[in-house]
Parts: sequence; structure tokens; C-alpha cells
Amino acid sequence: MFNLPGVVVGLCAVLIGVYLLQYHLLSPQDYVLSLFYFAFWPARYTSEVLAGGAAPGGFAADVWQFLSYGFLHGGLGHLVANLLWMVVFGSAVARRFGAVRFLLLSALCTVAGSLAHLLTHFGEGLPMVGASAAISGQMAAAIRFIFELGGPLGAMRRRDLGAYQVPAVPLRDSLTNRNVVGFIGVWFAMNLLFGFVSMPLAGEGSSVAWQAHIGGFLAGLLLFPLLDPVPPRKSRSV
Repeated sequence: MFNLPGVVVGLCAVLIGVYLLQYHLLSPQDYVLSLFYFAFWPARYTSEVLAGGAAPGGFAADVWQFLSYGFLHGGLGHLVANLLWMVVFGSAVARRFGAVRFLLLSALCTVAGSLAHLLTHFGEGLPMVGASAAISGQMAAAIRFIFELGGPLGAMRRRDLGAYQVPAVPLRDSLTNRNVVGFIGVWFAMNLLFGFVSMPLAGEGSSVAWQAHIGGFLAGLLLFPLLDPVPPRKSRSV
């Protein structure tokens, strides 16, 4: 934990800072106002609200909320759970991608999560907050290489930073790896379970926005080869 990538430490610090600002420095009225401005509200995107232009923040907030919700959390447990997952999976991706590519991946997966949530909750009047979509994308990107030969969790694994630079195979071949398939299966099963029974996941203060998690996860899988700086390994079928 004392050798975490600087970008992960910095992002964790930002998330903690936003949490402290919201819950300990803002008045109750300003806290609610911050949610109207920065949480993701599917109700903003109905034709009636868009035409009226009366939503807090106007058109600019209509745009930035696709990303800004990822910096807010519903409580201390929600924040801590996300920070722990980011330390584990985000650190692996950051060591491979570097700071800029890591932040770009996280941002794009956050947007993908809000789009998935909007499609499945269109017009809903409840806000969504949390970095879970970004972290789901980090998980998806991590499994593209951590189980490969010489990778951090692969066969004949290396013990140095070179473990994070092993070439990744194409997604089709990656899905023949039992470890990858097992991880994906368990991950989807957990999200669907907690979504269908409307139960809070550990650390979450309310029901899990599992559609946003899936949106971020799928984005991470698909964006990985576009952002990966390590030349890929040839397909096993070649």
C-alpha cells in the first residue's frame, strides 16, 4: 500500500476531499444543492425538463453530470468500499497505463455507467452517485492482463513491475481463460443478484445502481485495447 501509483493516491485523495466537503463543511441546504448540481439525475433528460431549462446548472450541468456524479458518494461506507476496490484493481491498471490513460479510462467508464443508468431509469427522479462505474471499468481492464502468463495473477507470475507490462491477447482469446471467465461470471452474478433483489451491496447506502456498473465494466473491456500502451500478443488461433 506504500507503493501505490501516484495517480491512484491522488484520485483517492480527491474523492475523500469531496466527501469531507459534502458531509462536514457544507450546510444541509448546500449539501442538497450540491446533489442537484453534481449527482446524476435521469429526470433532467426528459423533453419537458430540457425544454424548460429550469434544472439547476442548466445545459452545462446536463453535460457535466454524466461525469461529476462519480466524485460523490452516499456515505462513508460507500466511499471506503470504492476506495478499496480502486486500490486493488485501479493500481494494476495505473501501473500499466500511466496517469493520463488511467484517468481517461476512468472518465469514459464513468460516462458509460451514466448512459447505461439513463437508458434503464429514464425520467426517474432519484439521483445516482458513486465511483463504482469507473472502478468496474478498471476491474474489466485489469482482468485483460493480470491473468496472462507472467502477469500479477497469471501462471509463472513475475514479482516486479514487469508483471504489469505483459502483452494481452485479444478479447476473444481472453474469454477462453478460465480465470477471466470465472471472474466475469462472479462479478455479473453479484451485480444482478443485488440488483434484482434491491438489496444494498456492502458499503452502499442504497440499492446498487447495477446497470451503471455493467455499463462501466463493458466499457472497460472494450476500451482496453484502444488505450493499452503495451503491444498486444497475437491471437492464439493464428
